[in-house]
Amino acid sequence: MIRRYIASISTSILKRTCAAAALLALTLGCSSTKPPNTAAASGSIESAAAAQSPQPILARNPNKSRKSVSLPSCPQNDAFAESVNFATQASNLAQSANSKQDWDEVATLWVQAVAWMQAVPPGSPRRAFAEKKVVEYMRNLTYSQQQVGATRSPATTVSFSSDLLNEQLELYLSYVAAVGPPDVLIVGSSRALQGVEPKQLKQSLAQRGSPGLKVFNFSVNGATAQVVDFQLRRLLKPDHLPQMIVWADGVRGFNSGRDDRTFNSIVDSEGSQLLAAGVRPELESDEPNVIPQCYKFPQPCPNNSFRTGLTSVDQPFRGGQDAHPTIKFLSSGTGILPIADTHPTIKFLSSGTGILPIADTHPTIKFLSSGTGILPVAENAARYDLKPIAADAATPQAQLIRVSRPTTVAIRQVSQLADSIDSNGFMPMSGRYNPNTYYRERAYVSGQYDRDYKDFNLGGKQATAFNSVVAFTKARKIPLIFVNLPLTDDYLDETRLSAEQQFRQRMQQLSRQKGFAFRDLSQRWPGRNDYFFDPSHLNRFGAIAVSRLLATDSSIVWPRPKSRRTEG
Repeated sequence: MIRRYIASISTSILKRTCAAAALLALTLGCSSTKPPNTAAASGSIESAAAAQSPQPILARNPNKSRKSVSLPSCPQNDAFAESVNFATQASNLAQSANSKQDWDEVATLWVQAVAWMQAVPPGSPRRAFAEKKVVEYMRNLTYSQQQVGATRSPATTVSFSSDLLNEQLELYLSYVAAVGPPDVLIVGSSRALQGVEPKQLKQSLAQRGSPGLKVFNFSVNGATAQVVDFQLRRLLKPDHLPQMIVWADGVRGFNSGRDDRTFNSIVDSEGSQLLAAGVRPELESDEPNVIPQCYKFPQPCPNNSFRTGLTSVDQPFRGGQDAHPTIKFLSSGTGILPIADTHPTIKFLSSGTGILPIADTHPTIKFLSSGTGILPVAENAARYDLKPIAADAATPQAQLIRVSRPTTVAIRQVSQLADSIDSNGFMPMSGRYNPNTYYRERAYVSGQYDRDYKDFNLGGKQATAFNSVVAFTKARKIPLIFVNLPLTDDYLDETRLSAEQQFRQRMQQLSRQKGFAFRDLSQRWPGRNDYFFDPSHLNRFGAIAVSRLLATDSSIVWPRPKSRRTEG
């Protein structure tokens, strides 16, 4: 049997929380499958206005208006204690998590911890501390979600020899499964991936009388005309195609004289061989046979307090507010960690002894059964070897472990790239291009020596691929809009400017002959370096500007929403 193409994106987080919107609205989720919690404290939270005299200094400002705070009057759980309870469970489970399902459960528990910590009433003296804990728990939630994505089964994943294409394809198929095919599909290279913002395009179109359109960015780094042709004609099933295609790119993807390494690697991939056998990629069609674990979120009471309603927890609350003790690295390159501590956070220090409490600003180590710890991608995914050592005089009561400094990378580098892509396939880049500083760290390469412009030729294999896409979309009555994306002035030297002029004239001619729309924005913003991430790629601000320009183009007839299902 042919192995499945793409590992199924887990739906258990949504199933366990019943609806993602429940977290945002802090409304009641589905009924719990567990008995009521008996470990949580109940009762009202005292208002600051009811504090006994003498008042603390912070409360003595005579110029500050006093606000009356209503005391809670309905039964409630202690939101802070319940949050820490869920956080403790999540921390404990993270130590042994080694599958997508395990990390789903960890993420679900962090969702509960965030919801309950956010439910600490504004009138509570613990509110300021709770707000900081929400931020910390959100970081832990993000990390656990990253682990869900990084935990894949190689036996069920077929690669197209392009990590970003694999990631984008899985996301697109999951998007289609969730909300249906997009009305507008954006394709192209990294210039399109960073240069057209789907959510902004959707919002701008709604403001101009075209609400409800679904927009997805299916662009891939290094994509040429051949790669886009492969995506549309061979990779996607006919019922996964959009109503309209916006191809956003530039001349580099149409130069047949360059070495098309991205396309060549895709053609030689295992996935391409299966396509040749007539098998297109698809996700599992059946939902996993898992009994959903539902929770109850805090719900506002009539007087802005919170009702009782949450599940019990499997393990009793241990009393600690932070489940994140730290490892301190010594000058010898080793670290000490109390074995009793369950969810350590790593911090590099150059010298000194002992264990110092630090803020939870660092991701946590996951301890594997092999005695190895793994840091998340944000900390370069380094491995640490853990070995028992004897206690010393500085820490007579502690059992210690020796932790070696990182030596190898544990998680594939593409995860950093993939994690920056949003739910609509767009990669927002916030950096702003400054030519005065950019070339201090990078050598300037003129167009004459740029391999993307090598043996410049607008005919050949790339022209053939483009013509195939035009004929394909025309036969299926899918409008095609080609957008020549902006470039900086200093990028357009004599060689590149000449190529741009040839490309612009060629595309204008072809658009009249073949019936697709061509929009030339290549020199739209001379001198607007704040719209660019580098000389040839837009940042998120430029991407927003491009999306708004497209939405306000009265000559483009945008489709009507084909489905009422929304993206959320």
